[in-house]
Amino acid sequence: MTDVWQLVAQERWALIDDLTGLDDDQWETPSLCPGWTVHDVAAHLVDNARTTRLSIVRDMARARFDFDRQNARGVARAKGATPQETLDRLRVVADRRTTPPAPLDSRLVEEVVHGEDARRPLGLARAYPSEPVERALSHQLRTSVGLGGGRQRAAGVRLRATDTDLVHGDGPEVAGPALSLLMVVSGRGQALTDLDGPGVAQLAAAVG
Repeated sequence: MTDVWQLVAQERWALIDDLTGLDDDQWETPSLCPGWTVHDVAAHLVDNARTTRLSIVRDMARARFDFDRQNARGVARAKGATPQETLDRLRVVADRRTTPPAPLDSRLVEEVVHGEDARRPLGLARAYPSEPVERALSHQLRTSVGLGGGRQRAAGVRLRATDTDLVHGDGPEVAGPALSLLMVVSGRGQALTDLDGPGVAQLAAAVG
């Protein structure tokens, strides 16, 4: 497998390229993350890239172990006065290799899923290499929703990626691109329209 940090940097730089040239209105477009704009997502990725094993413990304690509060404070801390300032900060951290105490493939989840959170509402599309998407999806399928994964959402259906060899689970089939499967098991119901099969309704109910 490719070193995870090479793939993370690759995705960060690809998103930077896609965000370069956006106008002010586009930066304020609502992302797929409820309550966050495209600008907020970019700031979150800056904050996430700066996070270390020590800093996450400190920040969670200050947020009284409320994950949403910790994320909101991170966005406020990393967000520049202008979108361009935030984008410059993202460029500075694009090659960083720091992480909270989590499996390294969770860094791919952050970059791919949040990249789509920003791109899809803007009508932007990326032709992802298969490896970061497959590794992110595999991570989500073995990780509890409570830890940011999607294992429970995928329970009881058979997921089949139509563009890779990935097959997971038992039950009525849900078929579609690996990227769309990743987005759905990560809680982004907007990608359900990319999927087909008798298990789609069950998966949609699990995503809620």
